[in-house]
Amino acid sequence: MLGRKTWIQLITKLGTGVGALCLVGVLLAAIPNHHTPAVPLVVAQDPQEPQSADHSNMPGMDMGAQDASVGEHGAMLEMQHMHHGDTAHMHMTAPRPGTPQDQKRAEEIVDQLRAGIAKYKDYHVALDEGYKIFLPNVRQEEYHFTNYANGFLEAFTFDPARPTSLLYKKTADGGFELVGAMYTMPRRATEDQLNERVPLSVATWHQHTNLCIPPRTAGKKPDWMKFGLRGTIHSEAACEAAGGKFYPVVFGWMVHVYPYENGNSRIFAMHHME
Repeated sequence: MLGRKTWIQLITKLGTGVGALCLVGVLLAAIPNHHTPAVPLVVAQDPQEPQSADHSNMPGMDMGAQDASVGEHGAMLEMQHMHHGDTAHMHMTAPRPGTPQDQKRAEEIVDQLRAGIAKYKDYHVALDEGYKIFLPNVRQEEYHFTNYANGFLEAFTFDPARPTSLLYKKTADGGFELVGAMYTMPRRATEDQLNERVPLSVATWHQHTNLCIPPRTAGKKPDWMKFGLRGTIHSEAACEAAGGKFYPVVFGWMVHVYPYENGNSRIFAMHHME
């Protein structure tokens, strides 16, 4: 049995922790256009057994886990065939004229990112530190290892050495090679706010838009020519007519950075260039 003094100490610590969490919630609620996202607990796992990530709680997401899974799968397919310019399912920032200050800022971001993620060249370290692999069993050109805590912080602070996601290529031996990282911002962020973080003269931020989730009655084989982020449906009216659920914006803003490449066109590319 725990003594009375021990119980009092435990209760005091618990009260302090709860109070701190409440204070954080109040401070975040005071930030304009900020909606405090849910942050899932990171459960310890065997680093040799990559687990799939549930992104439904990422900042900018307003959907349940099942809809988020469909959205993420479609977004991953879309990113593998990504091209520049707006489409029905992809909104990109407009490029801005470059300045010496932009170039200096870009170089600082790359230097800090390269130093901050160096330890993650061993992907086991990333897994040990809470990064989760999205769709580890689905073949992809690039695998996103996402840290939910970082994504939460990215909603209102920016540290170039602390990206939301790490980007890996699958190696021939079944491991992962670190090639880059991804920063995020809430979907309500303005282009001026995006530009303050990563200059729009060197990088293109993007977000996935106009997602129509197929109805549950579609079963396991919905018509992906119509639904998803590569489907022909891209309006709320058309989605409702098809019995689906419509999301104008699926995720928040994202930008990729490949710090081991040379030249801005390759470092701040939409996807990794071989």
